[in-house]
Amino acid sequence: MKTKLLAAMLFALGASTALTAQAADLRIGLQDDPDVLDPDQSRTFVGRIVYASLCDKLVDITPELEIVPQLATDWSWSDDGLTLTMDLREGVTFHDGTAFDAEAVKANIDRSKTMPESRRKSEVKSIESVAVTGPHQVAFTLNAPDATLLGQFADRAGMMLSPTATAAAGTDFGANPICSGPFTFVERVQQDRIVLAKFADYWNADAINFDTVTFLPIPDTTVRLANLRAGDLDMLERLAATDAAAVKGDEDLVYAEAVSLGYQGITVNVDNGERGDNPFGNEPKLRQAFSLSLDRDAINQVVFEGAFAPGNQPYPSTSPWYDKSHPVPARDVAKARELMKEAGYETLDVEVQVANNPVQTQMMQVVQAMAAEAGFNVKLKSMEFASLLADQSGGNYQASQVGWSGRVDPDGNIHQFMTCKGGINDSKYCNPEVDRLLNAARTSNDLAERKKSYDAARAILANDMPIIYLYHPTWIWALDGKIEGFTPYPDGMIRLENVKFKS
Repeated sequence: MKTKLLAAMLFALGASTALTAQAADLRIGLQDDPDVLDPDQSRTFVGRIVYASLCDKLVDITPELEIVPQLATDWSWSDDGLTLTMDLREGVTFHDGTAFDAEAVKANIDRSKTMPESRRKSEVKSIESVAVTGPHQVAFTLNAPDATLLGQFADRAGMMLSPTATAAAGTDFGANPICSGPFTFVERVQQDRIVLAKFADYWNADAINFDTVTFLPIPDTTVRLANLRAGDLDMLERLAATDAAAVKGDEDLVYAEAVSLGYQGITVNVDNGERGDNPFGNEPKLRQAFSLSLDRDAINQVVFEGAFAPGNQPYPSTSPWYDKSHPVPARDVAKARELMKEAGYETLDVEVQVANNPVQTQMMQVVQAMAAEAGFNVKLKSMEFASLLADQSGGNYQASQVGWSGRVDPDGNIHQFMTCKGGINDSKYCNPEVDRLLNAARTSNDLAERKKSYDAARAILANDMPIIYLYHPTWIWALDGKIEGFTPYPDGMIRLENVKFKS
């Protein structure tokens, strides 16, 4: 009996071990904890990383930034540029069993346009109406030609949510998001984890090789890397540039990178509530002086070991949209002091909130030291990232070190930040001429004409500086050597199609 019992126990243990070995559970370390998991309400970069596994979009991009099908399989424009017709993928269901069809697309766009809390309004503003022209075909009628629309559909404005779930949950949708992506939502513990499970009925399920994916917010880059090396993570995003050489030299790890579409800068509260009424927010010369006090090349070398690109615009200098007539300024402390005197100040106190991760903190400490030489007494307010964004949206800040992950179309890096009613215009900067120029850039498919409009807007913004741009990052990932099939994208997203553990 004892022999049989022992044999049974050993068999059970072996079966359990085999099942554990077969389970493919991916763990990804994030630099921040996402905000609300509702594509219409959210704004964080890390939230978009989670959405890449949770919520499919109408279209996607290639690593070369070409627009390609996802939930829409084909599309065409009318000759006047006022109608976009899309054919939709058949046989797709949302995680709650609701069918994905033309009615679902119409419901999603209507929600983005009309929900009071929607941050996508400015992104889909050109859509006058959505017509269901067939069970799996929709026609978007625009109020003016919009060269940016497909680019918007490659991001949160194109993410499709279950209309059954949105109707039932309203603004609480983010507590239990239901989309149509490769993974379904399981649970979220704030500041700890977000767990997703493979969706068995996913239309492209054969390309998905993990049973679960768990996102773990770990703000400290050193701790993230230590967790990867210890086997507690399988992948991490935004490896510190100072650790790049070490990861490249570690035969147990894989290094991957892609040049970013985005930027990092300091957003200034110009007119967002009572805290916008202060010298730094009211006087452009003080913001110009602050910008001139900074040596962007030195920041890149000291903090990022030269891996990133100094910047002063929404686009890097390698972009065709970069305004060469306003290059990255050289540091000029004397000129900065002169501008401060013209504004009536010898010294000025400025509070800048910064995310509580070591890299951004170190970068702002360098900025703090440089600005001090021109007379700025910079106080750094370290905050958890979601709280930082909440205060920024609510106007409870003077200046905020924050970035943007970048968009395929240039409009996505500037319009919603700089137009009077832009969905993410947290500075509440408002200049009717900038609105006119940025709106004009949306209506033309002539790249040269669009460039003229952006350059004219930049000439104004270079003076007003509601955002003081600092640099353009390179996305860097570190992966356990057992992972294969990962492709880095310039939008920084982690796409898990065809990614797997080595056999």
